Amino acid sequence: MEKDIIIDGVSLHYSETGNTEGHPIILMHGWGCNHTTLASIQKIVEPHMHVYNIDFPGFGQSPEPDAVWGVEDYTRLIEKMIQQLDVHQPTLLGHSFGGRVSILLSSRNQVNKVILVDAAGVKPSHSFKWYLKVYSYKLAKKLYPLIYGKEGARQRIDEARKKRGSSDYNNATPRMRAILSKCVNEDLCSAMPHIKAPTLLIWGDNDTATPLKDAKKIEKLIPDAGLVSFPGCGHYSFLDNPHGFKAVLQSFLKDEFNTSIN
Repeated sequence: MEKDIIIDGVSLHYSETGNTEGHPIILMHGWGCNHTTLASIQKIVEPHMHVYNIDFPGFGQSPEPDAVWGVEDYTRLIEKMIQQLDVHQPTLLGHSFGGRVSILLSSRNQVNKVILVDAAGVKPSHSFKWYLKVYSYKLAKKLYPLIYGKEGARQRIDEARKKRGSSDYNNATPRMRAILSKCVNEDLCSAMPHIKAPTLLIWGDNDTATPLKDAKKIEKLIPDAGLVSFPGCGHYSFLDNPHGFKAVLQSFLKDEFNTSIN
């Protein structure tokens, strides 16, 4: 069932499905996606668990925030959702950006289990070529108005952005671009040792957005964590290897699945 909830004036859209007598699980999508991206995961868990699959503000049917949010703002919103809906010790599953929220939320709240799927949270380390692209773009933003005038500079700056920016950045509105920039530069490694819940990391070993080396670092930092990687899979490992993903997920959630049967 599709629903909306108002939290401190913010409208949050989500679907609520599955076994209402089962253990709660909150699914959180990645950047540029919405709750439908995790539909295949929802189908796996909903026969056994009470599923909340959300649209983060700025995605799907949830309106953009009215300010430039960081990971803290998104996390606080989900914390308040949990309180308002009276959800007790949920399992968290976060893909990519949703992993950021899962990490921060579970580091300071009692949760049942955490599942991080090709998750973000480690600040990217970039090559000299990347820095050259970024800083040449910033320089162009300052110099082009002086050389070409305000109107002439606007088109050239937009062309430079398209050449240098990621597809997520280019497809976003100005406010969501600012949010993406803020969130990407947040390093959550300091929060990871505070996660006490059993944590499963599922990764594609060809993931270029959040590389496998990040997963190995996260695994070391979270006290009770284990990593499963799928050969030949990318940033959407749950779509690249659906059968393998289902098997790993079912194994990790076997207690929650068995409880719903009993």
